[in-house]
Amino acid sequence: MTIVRAAISQTTWTGDKASMLDKHEGFARDAAAQGAQVMCFQELFYGPYFGITQDKKYYRYAEPADGAVVQRFASLAKELGMVMVLPIYEEADTGIYYNTAVLVDADGTILGKYRKNHLPHVEKFWEKFYFRPGNLGYPVFESAVGKVGMYICYDRHFPEGWRELGLNGAHMVFNPNATKPGLSNRLWEIEQPAAAVANGYFVLAPNRVGLEDNEYGEEAVNFYGMSQIVDPRGNYVGELGSGEKEELLVRDLDMNMVQEMRDDWQFYRDRRPDSYTAIPRP
Repeated sequence: MTIVRAAISQTTWTGDKASMLDKHEGFARDAAAQGAQVMCFQELFYGPYFGITQDKKYYRYAEPADGAVVQRFASLAKELGMVMVLPIYEEADTGIYYNTAVLVDADGTILGKYRKNHLPHVEKFWEKFYFRPGNLGYPVFESAVGKVGMYICYDRHFPEGWRELGLNGAHMVFNPNATKPGLSNRLWEIEQPAAAVANGYFVLAPNRVGLEDNEYGEEAVNFYGMSQIVDPRGNYVGELGSGEKEELLVRDLDMNMVQEMRDDWQFYRDRRPDSYTAIPRP
């Protein structure tokens, strides 16, 4: 398909899981009404970003990758005929948790999942308390809208994973985020465009927005939104999301640009994996 209409959303934390699920269903229905064929929510979309503290109560947000949340949105995907990327807190087994994105096809089939490979463990990003590092590599799935890959938040700082997704055939990569002001502001502006250009695919990056003080009071993080969709030439597709309020972004992606970019810039032909000796070293 030449044109794919894609949607991403940025959302404020309501204070409870049930209302977050309802809010995201509303976003999906609004996106479908605008003709969207694929949609991605923000990182850990139905809860707060609990990585700012180390508190075992948040383990209760975890559930299986085919659990109630995914089943609800798989049914919705089938109803709307929409591919969905669902960033969840996955319980793989007793006490074994991952930061995961589940991909659901437009007929409601669960195509597979990606587990976040790179985990921060710094002030207010205590993710190693909650998650194991991913163990599924960098899979790419054939969906109703084409070849889809997934990467999650902190992953975006690591160019190796972006390249793996390209080598595995991705034409669009969804990168759900929970990112806040500080050191990341400039990186947010350049990393997605750089990855899109270097690998010749679309990058779609939703981010949380707003202050989660209804959960954390004075400790709360103020996420800056500014969700973005980037084409294979490194240009934003439409305006960025708001820096202050929740928003639904719906954009048309000209998928012909993927092959055009790769024809113009033969990065895959000219790369020299035989010369990269330090990168694969542990």
